[in-house]
Amino acid sequence: MIEALLLALALAMDAFAVALTQGARFRPGVRGAAGIALTFGLFQGVMPLIGWGIGAVALVYVEAVDHWIAFGLLAFLGVRMLGGHVGEDEAARALTGKALLVAGVATSVDALAAGITLPTLDIAPLTAVTLIGGVTFIMSGAGVALGRVAGDRWGTWAERAGGVILIALGCKILAEHTGYL
Repeated sequence: MIEALLLALALAMDAFAVALTQGARFRPGVRGAAGIALTFGLFQGVMPLIGWGIGAVALVYVEAVDHWIAFGLLAFLGVRMLGGHVGEDEAARALTGKALLVAGVATSVDALAAGITLPTLDIAPLTAVTLIGGVTFIMSGAGVALGRVAGDRWGTWAERAGGVILIALGCKILAEHTGYL
């Protein structure tokens, strides 16, 4: 369960960073903040479910190397987030309507890829995706509120923290499956 919570926190970081910037730059009200949080939470919850489906179908073909695939995907996503530029396009404009939906997809593509790794974790997929969506919803709402108060200076650091967590999860999966843990 700890792995799923860490995965949820890491995947929520890019949505949190975009929500933080939205709060700082555009100061959406309660309705706007709820729309951002709901959209990001929903997309972050659905995309790993799609990825899990892909991973579950492919698992029989790649079971001998699934831990390497999980490590590679999580490390790639983590390194990408360490760059601190995930979601820059989404943060640059106010998110409403179609732009909000595009941002929801853009900030959850990593969740789709991470969902492929769900069969390698010891947790029920529906529990994991519910946790991912819920954590993202809460963090996105908090990000908008915090951004309204504190500005957008923490967004890049949040993404980098998420990147480190994803890389660490990938290393843990690899270590467990190769007998080093």
